[in-house]
Amino acid sequence: MSSERIPLAPGTRLLHVGPYKTGTTALQGAFHRARTELAAHGVLYAWKGRQAKEPAVAVTGADPPAAPWQALCEEVAGAGGRRVMISSEFFSNADSRAARAVVKGLTGGDVHVVVTLRPLLKILPSHWQQDVKHGRCHSYEDWLAGLLRRSPDEDCPTPEFWHRHRHDVLLERWADAVGRDDLTVVVVDDAEPERLFRTFEGLLDLPEGLLVPEDDGINRSLTLSQAELLLQLNRRLAESPWKTYPRRTMVRQEVVPHMQAYRPLPGEPRITTPAWAEEAAAAVAEEMVARIAKLGLRTIGDLSALTPRPAGTGGPAGTVAPEFIPTAAAVEAVLGGIAAGSAATRSRQARLSSAIEDSSIRKVATKDLLRVVGRRGFRRLRRTFDG
Repeated sequence: MSSERIPLAPGTRLLHVGPYKTGTTALQGAFHRARTELAAHGVLYAWKGRQAKEPAVAVTGADPPAAPWQALCEEVAGAGGRRVMISSEFFSNADSRAARAVVKGLTGGDVHVVVTLRPLLKILPSHWQQDVKHGRCHSYEDWLAGLLRRSPDEDCPTPEFWHRHRHDVLLERWADAVGRDDLTVVVVDDAEPERLFRTFEGLLDLPEGLLVPEDDGINRSLTLSQAELLLQLNRRLAESPWKTYPRRTMVRQEVVPHMQAYRPLPGEPRITTPAWAEEAAAAVAEEMVARIAKLGLRTIGDLSALTPRPAGTGGPAGTVAPEFIPTAAAVEAVLGGIAAGSAATRSRQARLSSAIEDSSIRKVATKDLLRVVGRRGFRRLRRTFDG
């Protein structure tokens, strides 16, 4: 374990490579909103958006890399002696060649790589629901079986998962590219989420409290009933006559943001990992942590926190899919379906939400909600695309 307030040298290019589901969205949002304050303290948050996704995709997916990567390299080189922060979980997709290209391209100062890690047991349900948000149709049980029970040669619903989340191999890959002395591991503590912000403030010699988390629902986790609704919706959209429509774009850009606007009530069921998968994931995590410890990397946080014992709350097959969804959550899903078909409906969303919230009804059957979405939202969608 290392102190959280040992700043990197001025001029350092601090590259945060994720991986996914390790607090990246919250951290990137805090940096993006604080650009002016960062500049006042001699720190450049590179790229124009919340994260450097486009450059990361360009350098990890093409040889030679596409224009966005070259533009980022020019921006970083132009920072001179200022510290630079670059962040995107898409850098975790890099193979050994791409990792070396990334380090070589960030000129003007020493490159220091930071990898943020969370327990595998917590990443699994988060990653599955992200797949569902992007339109995939595997149940949680089937998705877990593909990751934890099948060999690498067999069909896997998310083939890129272990490239990102075999954390020991990920660290070795980046350590080979940048050198072990220039790589820091940060263990994310879900019990103290703001510690992640304090850690990066320390690395960049920023005042404590400059980075502030946002609370606008972006990337908020779904409840069990919401995830089941979205899964059933994806499956319906994969059938005729809906399979000709852009399912992933429609679901991700319209339905999901509305669903994430819903704030769950205390005690609403969450996605639960089945006991067999908890045990399998715990075994993999223990193996990874043992190998990480042998790498001798600078570590902020406690590596043992990455190997929590299974909670044992999921039962042999996890949580049974719910038959009902709270009305307020159902409203948001319906609004998302309507918005996907016609931008004109957005002006009526607030009135619809208010009217239903005043109703005495508290739950809606999932199958009935899908029927509403199908009849209202996608009827509009058909007119939009066919017209």
